Amino acid sequence: MRKRIGILTYRGESGFIEPGFFRRLVKEGRELGADVFVFGPQDVHVSERKIKGFIPAEKGWKSEWFEWPDIVIDRYRYYPLAKHSHYPPFRKQNLFRYANSRFTNKFNLHQILLEDPFLTKWLPETFAYARSTLVSMLKRHRQVYLKPTNGSGGRSILRVEKTEEGYLLHGRTKQQAKSREKLSSISKVCERLEAWMEKEKNGKEQFFLQQGLQLALVPGRTVDARVLAQKDGEGIWRLTGMGIRIGSTRSSTSNLHGGGTAMPAIPFLASRFGQEAAKRIVLECKELVTLTIGRIEQHFGQMMEFGFDLGIDVYGHVWIIEINPKPGREIFRQLGEHRRYRQAVRRPLEYALYLIEKNERMKDQRFGLG
Repeated sequence: MRKRIGILTYRGESGFIEPGFFRRLVKEGRELGADVFVFGPQDVHVSERKIKGFIPAEKGWKSEWFEWPDIVIDRYRYYPLAKHSHYPPFRKQNLFRYANSRFTNKFNLHQILLEDPFLTKWLPETFAYARSTLVSMLKRHRQVYLKPTNGSGGRSILRVEKTEEGYLLHGRTKQQAKSREKLSSISKVCERLEAWMEKEKNGKEQFFLQQGLQLALVPGRTVDARVLAQKDGEGIWRLTGMGIRIGSTRSSTSNLHGGGTAMPAIPFLASRFGQEAAKRIVLECKELVTLTIGRIEQHFGQMMEFGFDLGIDVYGHVWIIEINPKPGREIFRQLGEHRRYRQAVRRPLEYALYLIEKNERMKDQRFGLG
């Protein structure tokens, strides 16, 4: 009997946000012998135990009624300009068996990781926004970032840079419009940041301040590393791949959505630090990812995949910038690594199927059928 895997996501009036990725998930699922469908919280009919699921059609998507899924992959991501008030209470109901546990926002995660003495060397200074905190941080650091707790794709982030003339602000709005302005005093900077937060926040979302790092390994560009870690078809964490992201000129982030480009990690790092140092940095990145995932699963329970955005500063020091439990994998397509991209798409499905089979074996043992 074919297994049913549901993909929970945001479905708005204009459809899905990641249609290309979801089409690929459905296709790869079929090849693995599973029925994969996509749905939003509003598509679940609890009393009938049925779901109006969506699968690709020749043009767009078509809906069908599906029986209750064997497992659900939660791919619901917070997007700007979308109403998300119904998602948190929906997710808390635990209507399904999920492949990935509920997570937390970026600021809370930082506080949790900070409790682990092995991880602190990789964590930049991070505090809740306050005027006095911004002032003291700008005394210690030439740059400070203002970030939303639930942002994605580099949106709504504002960089404050101290200059001889005053302060330079770089940012990108919810709609990905670039923002750049010069201000003469710290009081004007605070006013501007508070206006930015009011306009950019989703609901009651909070913002936090983070130490700016010297990540210009390419002059005038922001550079970071993306590491994708995923569980495989045996429930074991694997590092699917790693690449370097180079931001566009005058961009405060390196995100590919914002015009960034991708490069292979070792050749890029070797050109800056030398071959031996490049290997050491990559090994440190892998160690960091492994230790951090262990800490996260201790706290939140079973997870499925993570995209780590790691800063490598001009001195070769590695920093955790961001950890995304519902990551993109476009970097591998940009790198021309199509087999790795396909593996990155298939692994969540393989892991979901592993969980279904494991659950069935446990049932059989319980009833003496194994």
